[in-house]
Amino acid sequence: MIRHLVPDIPSQMPRLPADVALQLPQGQRLGSANAPVKLAFSHWSSIARLKAGQIGALAEDYVEGKLQLEGAMRDVMRAVTKLLPGNPVQSDTGWWSSLLHHAKSLAAHTHARDAAQIQFHYDVSDAFYALWLDPRRVYSCAYYRDASMSLAQAQEAKLDHICRKLMLKPGERFLDIGAGWGGLLMWAAEHYGVDATGITLSKNQHAHVQRLIEEKGLGGRVRMELRDYRDLTEDRPFDKISSVGMFEHVGQAKMTGYFQKIMRLLAPGGLVMNHGITAGGLENRQLGAGMGDFIEKYIFPGGELMHVSAVLEHMSRAGLEMVDTENLRPHYARTLWNWSDGLEARLDEARQILAQDGGPERAEKTLRAYRLYLAGSAMSFEQGWISLHQMLAAKPSGDVHNTTVAGAQSSYPFNRNYMYTPVQAHSV
Repeated sequence: MIRHLVPDIPSQMPRLPADVALQLPQGQRLGSANAPVKLAFSHWSSIARLKAGQIGALAEDYVEGKLQLEGAMRDVMRAVTKLLPGNPVQSDTGWWSSLLHHAKSLAAHTHARDAAQIQFHYDVSDAFYALWLDPRRVYSCAYYRDASMSLAQAQEAKLDHICRKLMLKPGERFLDIGAGWGGLLMWAAEHYGVDATGITLSKNQHAHVQRLIEEKGLGGRVRMELRDYRDLTEDRPFDKISSVGMFEHVGQAKMTGYFQKIMRLLAPGGLVMNHGITAGGLENRQLGAGMGDFIEKYIFPGGELMHVSAVLEHMSRAGLEMVDTENLRPHYARTLWNWSDGLEARLDEARQILAQDGGPERAEKTLRAYRLYLAGSAMSFEQGWISLHQMLAAKPSGDVHNTTVAGAQSSYPFNRNYMYTPVQAHSV
């Protein structure tokens, strides 16, 4: 029995955080009765995982019902940081590991597998996401331009921040790759007057945005397509392109090709905003201690992270010129805590919504996975284990004279004043 492989638990208690109490499989209780976090184990294998610092495997046991967890998610995550055996951005970076990862990345990002992976995550339930996202359902890092902003205000600030960085103008052809529930697409069309096209692989998101377009009467200049970015035609270039929270799904092996496709879709002198999660370490492609494996299995199958320096290298290989990069890491920590708090406040409603499609058992597993995912991600951004970058790039036009700034070869003014000087976006 595994029980005999686990050293005497009571003797190990001084090494456990003081704010954690345990209940062992045979019923013995360890730690303070007032501890804010309580773990009740039904399998000795889970105890072994706890002692080994295998946080991802422990999270899986919780989702599968082998471990009961009691406590606020913020307290749980504070305890997790004390249970980790080391820095989770450290990983095996040998040549063999890199070769295996590259092969896996190639296989994981075919058209069919990418579509299935996106639908696995985003088509869980629109009503479930609506419980804890802002009213526009913006499912990416908010921008708390002012510390007093609510989640909804910070998401609108983020949408406008992107539009201003891209210098959107009325009549320009604008493409949003991975348009989600249409927040940026609609904001750009309604406030900046662009001719907007969005694409997604999520059937639920596609249907939702189609309804929004009809309700708002924007059918003449806004469209949403259920399409893979690789299948976009290149006969009519776009003036501006955004990709928000999407390139994490592309895969390291396909990253240069992704930016090459954007390069071909972009008009000479045009701008592209690539906004997404980046790795905290130079070499790791997911979090250690099994946390990345947990996210791969339950949340984002096929997701891969890269350090911002590696992303910029792929961007440069494609011929794009990086003109501005901004790190919004703490903003995503706050965003995720807002999402986590919002879900925690409506757990019963979430169970009912999820049970409508998959039954109570599946609903409970999904809910447990998302509780850990949202709070764990918030903790990871706070700790600097993962990050978030907005990377603005230009497609050089080759014309060094016909621009506002000599040699700019694009519409970018090579200063940041236009991004931050308070102006009122016009409504169209």
